[in-house]
Amino acid sequence: MPDTHTVAVRRATPENAGPLIAVLAEAFHDGPVADWLIPDPADRRVVFYRYFRDAFQHGLAHGHVDTTADLSAVAIWYPRLDPPQSHTRERQKALEHATGPYAPKFTLMEAMFDAFHPDEPHHYLAYLAVDPEQQNRGIGAALLHEHHRHLDKLGLPAYLEASNTRNRQLYRRLGYTAGPPLILPTDGLPIWRMWRGRQTPTGRSPFPPAPQPRRPTR
Repeated sequence: MPDTHTVAVRRATPENAGPLIAVLAEAFHDGPVADWLIPDPADRRVVFYRYFRDAFQHGLAHGHVDTTADLSAVAIWYPRLDPPQSHTRERQKALEHATGPYAPKFTLMEAMFDAFHPDEPHHYLAYLAVDPEQQNRGIGAALLHEHHRHLDKLGLPAYLEASNTRNRQLYRRLGYTAGPPLILPTDGLPIWRMWRGRQTPTGRSPFPPAPQPRRPTR
C-alpha cells in the first residue's frame, strides 16, 4: 500500500481529460447506484463517459481537480462557502444532453443531493475515483490526504456522499462521520452523507444540522 506522503499529487489540467474521464467512468461503472441509474451495462458505459466528461470539465472550470502523477486517480472538489443553489435550467439541459433517456433518475439523484447539502461553509468532494486496476492500494486515501491538509490549514470541513459501504468505511478511517442517509426511491438504496469537521481544541466539529428547505431556482 502506498504511503500517503509518497504518492505524487498535482492539479489536473485540460490535457489530462481523456485518461481521467476514463478513470471516473470505469470506477463508477459497477455498484448498486450505477445499476439503479442505468440498468443496462452497455448503455451505462456510454452514458457514464458523457456524464463524467461534463463533470470533469465543470470541475476544472468551477472547482479544484487533483490527480496523481500516473493519472490513476482523480478527485473533484468544490469550495462551498455559501449555501449552494438548487437545480438550474442550465444544469438540467446538461444532464439531458449527457444522459438522454436516463436523465430523470440523474435529475432526481442530484436534486436530492442539493436538497440535503449542508449550509455550513465547507469543501465538497463531488467525485473520487481510482483506476479499478489500482484500487485497494491506498491511492485514493493519499489523494484525499493532500486536500485534507489544505482544509485543516483553512479551518474548513469537508462533505461528500458515499454510495456504498466500502467507501463509507474508507471515509470513516479518514476522519469522516456519517449523517442520516439519503434513500433513493424504488430500490431503497442508501447513500451516506459524510462530514469531516473542522479541527477544534476538543476534536472535530460535529455533523451540521439539517439544511433549511431551498426554493428551486427558475
